[in-house]
Amino acid sequence: MIGNDIDLASALLYVFWLFFAGLIWYLHRENKREGYPLVSDNPLSRVSVVGYPAPPPSKTYLMASGEKFVVAGGRPDTREIKAAPVSPYPGSPLEPTGNPMIDGVGPASWAERSDHPDHTHEGVTKIVPLRVASDYYIEGRDPQPVGMVVKGADGVVAGTVKDVWVDRSEYLARYFEVALAGRADTVLVPHNFCRVDGGKREIRVAAVNAEHFASAPRLKNPDSVTLLEEDKICGYYGGGTLYATADRKEPFL
Repeated sequence: MIGNDIDLASALLYVFWLFFAGLIWYLHRENKREGYPLVSDNPLSRVSVVGYPAPPPSKTYLMASGEKFVVAGGRPDTREIKAAPVSPYPGSPLEPTGNPMIDGVGPASWAERSDHPDHTHEGVTKIVPLRVASDYYIEGRDPQPVGMVVKGADGVVAGTVKDVWVDRSEYLARYFEVALAGRADTVLVPHNFCRVDGGKREIRVAAVNAEHFASAPRLKNPDSVTLLEEDKICGYYGGGTLYATADRKEPFL
């Protein structure tokens, strides 16, 4: 007892309840730093759907690269969605209105990441081709991918592997750089979308057909890839798993 009327255990319990309620309120508010106000299915709606509590004020993050990143006003995504509802009812699925693999619809979607390369803890560019990372090499017991032909799901040759892009932090191959057949430029293909056949000296990419390689996102720097470019590239081939051919959009049964 404190004095004659206050019980210490009860007081501490009430303080804990107040602290825990405040913690829940704070975490729920911080959870609204992105994606708010919510986008209504009704294009004529003017209601700002934010719920309670309202999104927190702007916050500045100091990134590892030294730059400052400001998240303001719930960071709503104002990009145009190049798809239309198949019916007027709320929650209706969207049907692409253009080329979904390029427009970033459905599995081809990508996030607005920073448009600069990722870096290792030491500050060097993380993902680069072997021509830049000269101290890295393909293990001698593994098939050498450089020079292999690359085929799409249709079995048509799209090009040949010009170089392998490695991750200096993980000691992994992240991308194959493919010189396109009949063209002077190259594109990156994520390693996870490739099936390497060392015996046949070929790489098969089942996500897309050979014709789709020519429309894959390009790099602004031939020797590095930015975080934004990575998301767009992976989204493009991921979108091909649904949109590359007309039959892939139909049900299995």
